[in-house]
Amino acid sequence: MARKRFIIEMGMGIDQHGQDPTVAAARAVRNAIANNALPGVWEVAGLSHPNEMIVEVQVAVPYPEQVRQEEVLAVLPFGRKSLSVEVGGMVVQGKAIPELDDKNDEMLIAVAAVTVLVENEE
Repeated sequence: MARKRFIIEMGMGIDQHGQDPTVAAARAVRNAIANNALPGVWEVAGLSHPNEMIVEVQVAVPYPEQVRQEEVLAVLPFGRKSLSVEVGGMVVQGKAIPELDDKNDEMLIAVAAVTVLVENEE
């Protein structure tokens, strides 16, 4: 079976308060998949269930070592999922608000690419 890319979706996510790279990463993935439908996985690729899709996620975020990968992948409703996290995104200076449990003035921005692949016979 050969894997073929079906679609690549991109998104951005921000954690303005809390300085949690997992929150920013999960929001980036959610943003990437928020406004699409993939009827082609049935009508073109011939899959019988959305869990047959292969979903590869790549996220670039500050402090990638702190990302709780299972929480980011939980954003995806279907598919055989994998996640690659790397250093990237952006840190922007905001304003810490104690009532929002801010640790510092940082706002974390993550970017994500979600690739859906299908397997087919060549």
